[in-house]
Amino acid sequence: MNETYEADRQAVERLIASRAQIAAELSKVIIGQRQVIEELLIALFAGGHCLITGAPGLAKTLLVKSIAQIFQLKFQRIQFTPDLMPADITGTEILESTGEGRRLVFVKGPVFAHMILADEINRTPPKTQAALLEAMQEHQVTAAGVRHVLEEPFFVLATQNPIEMEGTYPLPEAQLDRFMFNVVIDYLPEDDEVAVVTRTTSQTSEPIQPLFSGADVVQFHEVVRKLPIAEELVRYAVQLAAASRPRQKNAPGFINEWVSWGAGLRASQYLVLGAKVRALLLGRPHVTREDIQSLAHPVLRHRILINYRAEAEGVTVEQIIDRLLESTKKGLGS
Repeated sequence: MNETYEADRQAVERLIASRAQIAAELSKVIIGQRQVIEELLIALFAGGHCLITGAPGLAKTLLVKSIAQIFQLKFQRIQFTPDLMPADITGTEILESTGEGRRLVFVKGPVFAHMILADEINRTPPKTQAALLEAMQEHQVTAAGVRHVLEEPFFVLATQNPIEMEGTYPLPEAQLDRFMFNVVIDYLPEDDEVAVVTRTTSQTSEPIQPLFSGADVVQFHEVVRKLPIAEELVRYAVQLAAASRPRQKNAPGFINEWVSWGAGLRASQYLVLGAKVRALLLGRPHVTREDIQSLAHPVLRHRILINYRAEAEGVTVEQIIDRLLESTKKGLGS
């Protein structure tokens, strides 16, 4: 018992100290995007997956690859295209000749890595999307009736390009719900963009130094779940998610007016889990209401489906989440 407690304590200390170290390493190749980096790290330490929305050329691949280098995780990038087949992701069986004759051998696909970048996941048909989403949910691949377990940690970041939507296959809401966060990457401020252009056109960047291992990430997952949280804060997370559902008893009027579908149970779970990670990264052994509120946008923005009336009136999901936070402020004390 004492050995377990000591190991957990050391893991917490490393997790708290890691924020500055990781930021220092990432600053060698990434300028700005602090909130994006924080949300990706929270998802990684919580054991969740991320959907990344952003225009081309915003260093999404470089960012994810750099995080994989810091944690010494095997990284694979899969470019999703309309002709991509499920076996191109999960792997396939081939006939191999041996001294004893021929036999079927399973050749692992690119999904057998620690960190997967599923680039433009909405450009491939639903059958291929489902192959990746099954691996995300079950952490396993089934081929010819044989179960192949994926190595931990397993972290998927799927990107969606917000432009050129013709000929795409948007993910259904039930599949979007499997992603912990929807992280939005926007254009950099002018000063940061000038710094990026200057750096990338004048010199090579410093190599990133590994700081952790995959085993450390798995240990962080266990420690995060052990962090206690007050019942009233769990209740607040549940109330926040429930308030987004139209036609429910306590739904605010603007939700009934503008929302056709709200967040489910996974939203409450991810709000609590993400809040625990955020608290630890900020050096606190306890969760606050602010931790939950700060993650409302990445957790809820892909779980709230607005209706035609909201679109006609120019109301966005972000505005609805802001009003949700405002309407639930009186629900609990600090």
